Amino acid sequence: MKIVIATGNKDKVREINELLEGTDFEAVSMKDAGISCDIVEDADSFRGNALIKAETVAKYTDDYVLADDSGLCIDALDGAPGIYSARFCGENSTYPEKFARIFEMLKDVPDEKRTAHFTCAIAVVKPDKTSFTVEEYFEGVLQEQPSGLNGFGYDPIFYVPEYGMTSAQMSPEQKNSMSHRGKALRKAVEQILEKC
Repeated sequence: MKIVIATGNKDKVREINELLEGTDFEAVSMKDAGISCDIVEDADSFRGNALIKAETVAKYTDDYVLADDSGLCIDALDGAPGIYSARFCGENSTYPEKFARIFEMLKDVPDEKRTAHFTCAIAVVKPDKTSFTVEEYFEGVLQEQPSGLNGFGYDPIFYVPEYGMTSAQMSPEQKNSMSHRGKALRKAVEQILEKC
């Protein structure tokens, strides 16, 4: 059975297939499923945006559809950039530009108060068009000097004290075992397997 992932990101599809090993399911990207559509993410929450993506793609297939929305939430900035993480500082800004802006905003905040978490919400639309969502978190502290070459996005400035490294310094296996996306994916896959 297929699960169509509302993404063009091959790494995300591979990650989901690793979690589906040993089941009757296989994840495919919406592109590989022959689906091309405009998705307008205009909800005010991660869950809302994930559901918009999943429900939009589900109009074109009778397979399971899975979509995620995730971002960085900084406690001292009242949860910003949050759902605007990818578009923070403008649609075409680079991550070094985003980092510089964040630390400019945090300049009066002491290091120990620079706590943050990643949030990942996943929405699944089943073949009968009913849906469910799950949400998970990954806690850390922001460090001004980027470190590590693994991961992407905000990973180089997201320091995980219990491991003494940023999430960009973790191996993919280590990160998947504890990250917001890894935990949310495992929870969503468990629910799909329970309910099918």
